[in-house]
Amino acid sequence: MIHFGPAGASASFYAQGHKSSLEMPGWLEKMGLNAFEYQCSRGVNISDEMAIKLGRSAADKSIQLSVHAPYYINLSTQDPEMRLKTRGHLLKSLKAARLMGAKTVVFHPGAGKGENRRELFLSAKAFLKEILDEAREEGLAGVYLAPETGGKKNQLGSLGEVLELCELGSELAPAVDFGHLHAISGGGFTGKPAFAAVLDLVEQSLGREYLQNLHIHFSPVEFTGAGEKKHWTTLETRFGPDFTPLAELIIEKGLTPTVICESAGRQAEDAMIYRDIYLGIMGRGK
Repeated sequence: MIHFGPAGASASFYAQGHKSSLEMPGWLEKMGLNAFEYQCSRGVNISDEMAIKLGRSAADKSIQLSVHAPYYINLSTQDPEMRLKTRGHLLKSLKAARLMGAKTVVFHPGAGKGENRRELFLSAKAFLKEILDEAREEGLAGVYLAPETGGKKNQLGSLGEVLELCELGSELAPAVDFGHLHAISGGGFTGKPAFAAVLDLVEQSLGREYLQNLHIHFSPVEFTGAGEKKHWTTLETRFGPDFTPLAELIIEKGLTPTVICESAGRQAEDAMIYRDIYLGIMGRGK
C-alpha cells in the first residue's frame, strides 16, 4: 500500500481547534490520509507516555508513523560537544520512534561546506557507523535511520552520499526529498527522465526492496544558485517540482512508497493533492 501524509501539522489542524498530536491520526483518517511524520526538528521532547499513546492512536486509525530527527544533527563536526549532542539526538529519535511504532527516522547528515567535502563526508560516515553500532547495542533495531537528500550545496546529502551512507547497514534507508533535488539541480526535475534516474540509482545501489518502500519527501521549493531557499505550496504554481511524473513512475514500477509532504502550512492539504494525482492516474490505467 502507498502512504500519503504530512510532515507535522497543517495550519488548518490548529485553526479547527486541535491542539494535541494525539488528535492527528483521527484528523488524518477523516482526510483520507494514512501517514504522518512527527517532527522533532527542535529536539526530541516527546515523553515516553505520549509516544506510546500516539503510536496506539495511529495504529487504531491505520496511520503509518515516521519521525524527523532534530535539525541540529551534524555528523561531520569535529567538536566533541556537538558530536555528543548529535549522537544523543539520533539515539533519542530512535527510542521515540520505537515507542510509537514508527517505521523510519529521517535526519539531515550535516554540513559539507568547503573544498574538503569528501573528507568531511568520510568523517561523517565513520561517525554514523559508531552511532549505528551503539543503537544496535541498545536494542534499537527495527527502525530505519534515513539520511535525507539535502537541498543546499553547503550540506552533505547528495543522492550519491545518501546512498553510500545507506551501505553501512540494513538499518539504513534513503529518504529522497525530490523538492531538495529539484532545488540543488537548479530546477532539473521537470519530466520523467530525471525522476526515473533517481529511482533507478536507488535500486542499483541498494536493491529492489529499498526502492519498493522508498521514503519520499515532496513539496514545491523555491531555490537560488546556492540551492533550496523556501518551501511553498501547490497553490504557488510557479514552483516545482510537479508530482505527476513521479506518480506515473510509481505506478509503472509497482512501487509502494511513503510520500510525506513538507509544504509550508498546507502539508496535509497538499498531501491530499498528491494522493489524488496518484489515484487519478491509477484510475485512467484501469
